[in-house]
Amino acid sequence: MVATLLARDLDRARLDGLVIDRNHAEYDRLRRVWNGVIDRSPAAIVRATSAKDVVKVVQIAAERGTLLAIRCGGHSFPGLSTCDDGIVLDLSLMKDIVVDPTSRTAEVAGGALLGDLDAAGSPYGLVTPAGVVSHTGVGGLTLGGGMGWLSRRFGLTVDNLLGADIVTADGRLVRASSEEEPDLFWAIRGGGGNFGVVTKFRFGMHLLGPAAVVRWVYPPSQAVAALQRYRECLVDAPRELTTVCVSTPADLRVTALWSGSVSGLESALTRFGTLGRASSSSVGETSFLELQKASDERMAWGRRYYAKGGFLRDIDEATIDVLADAMTAAPIEGAEVYMLQLGGAVCDADESATPYTGRAASHYWIVEPVWDHPADDEKCIAWGRKTAAQLATSSLRVNYVNEQSETGLAAGAYGEEKYARLAKLKGRYDPTNLFRLNQNIEPRKPD
Repeated sequence: MVATLLARDLDRARLDGLVIDRNHAEYDRLRRVWNGVIDRSPAAIVRATSAKDVVKVVQIAAERGTLLAIRCGGHSFPGLSTCDDGIVLDLSLMKDIVVDPTSRTAEVAGGALLGDLDAAGSPYGLVTPAGVVSHTGVGGLTLGGGMGWLSRRFGLTVDNLLGADIVTADGRLVRASSEEEPDLFWAIRGGGGNFGVVTKFRFGMHLLGPAAVVRWVYPPSQAVAALQRYRECLVDAPRELTTVCVSTPADLRVTALWSGSVSGLESALTRFGTLGRASSSSVGETSFLELQKASDERMAWGRRYYAKGGFLRDIDEATIDVLADAMTAAPIEGAEVYMLQLGGAVCDADESATPYTGRAASHYWIVEPVWDHPADDEKCIAWGRKTAAQLATSSLRVNYVNEQSETGLAAGAYGEEKYARLAKLKGRYDPTNLFRLNQNIEPRKPD
């Protein structure tokens, strides 16, 4: 009955895009999301093609009190971009990007992917700092904060967000920026999808300049010593340098990106080749655009994922011991712990400037087993939870809402003061909690 009423309302709305119900030939394909662990059946999938479509769907969901899931790239680890028996508002057809090389800005539609943004800026040598898997949605990544290879040099994705067009729970299309709806603009720079549906982002862009990528692989016997030397190599590291360490059962992989200048490149990079006796290395074989796609195959659609992350102030001995023990106990070859170096420009913004909370961290870690067979679900998830819990004991008491397979984490992610402000803004912009399929912030009545 509910599905029938929704279908009738959506049909009457005369949308520009398509409405896919359970009888549609494409329904089973389009209901799937990136994480193969998630299997849900929405009553309808709306493939929006305009902001007008988004307004109408939000109004219908609000009037009917139905579940509303927002999908851009579909990469939500716990499956928050889909639902059972509600509406999935699919923005993936809204992918237009307009780059202005003179003002160094980009207008990006709400369904674009990171790879689309990278490709649009590339002809002009321009970049916006974002994530590390190119088929991730710009929308979900940005609303949670956004960090990646260029964050040490140019800041977080939200630090480069100039404005956004957003459909709020009352069906209004509003523009949020530092001048217009400044409270809403603050909230969407780390508060996740709690405050509405962004139909367009406006980002600042930067000249990338020369870039070099170097990789080293160390055998397990060298991993502990290599990590100990790795942290020493990062003391006073310049902003042009960003490193990633990936611990796996088979090896320790260290990748370094240097960008922006040739001066200092060689001395900064060569030290990472002396962390131990590397079993292999590669220098200059990967461009920046290729680096942005380097994880795409491992993180392919339809594979099975668990993730939980956190922030480290330092890589201490306890952290190194946890990593060593976790790799020994890993249930599959695809189990890994990824650590992204932070600092630099991430620290330039005041901690109160955005809801994103983690600017004091030296690294962001994510425990991330990836597997293909449902029979491995239990052991992979158990390993992920245990390893994350152990790493959390050495981590900051805040977190990053984007890369978590567990839900209900928002209250502890932002710190008490920021969460209270977010909850009051949630009460102002979404008092009925229409946008609740996210790391949800419970609405509070304004004072």
